[in-house]
Amino acid sequence: MAYVPKNAIWYWAEVIEEIGVEGDSRNVVHRNVVLIRADSPTEAYEKAIEIGKRYESSHQNPEGALVQTRFRGLGGLDVIHDNLEHGAELLYQEDIAVSQEQIQKWVCPKDRLSLFGSEEGSDLRPDYGSKEVVAEVQKLMESQK
Repeated sequence: MAYVPKNAIWYWAEVIEEIGVEGDSRNVVHRNVVLIRADSPTEAYEKAIEIGKRYESSHQNPEGALVQTRFRGLGGLDVIHDNLEHGAELLYQEDIAVSQEQIQKWVCPKDRLSLFGSEEGSDLRPDYGSKEVVAEVQKLMESQK
């Protein structure tokens, strides 16, 4: 078992959800890292499972196809050792004997980071958007004209 400080209250969990769109053989998988507040590893696990189950839903996309989201499980769960503040380490991965070429592949220039990346290529994935949300946004935009 990993070292868990006695006063630990923050954990991170990787919640894996699978999205399927009726009529499209491709799936979309999200691996969401979420923050968990808990007083023990067992409580952190229970809360992470609860969060994952909240992802489960179904709706129609703008074309009327059924979209279903299923919680598939946890990809990871661990304690956060540092206090939550600027610069706190939240998680890490350790690799041994890594080549310089591999390190360069892992390093992303700013424009390739998801925070700054474009939506270019978004038409290559299934449309799992919500018909209701799209309609609400269109209605709101029309009312602001």
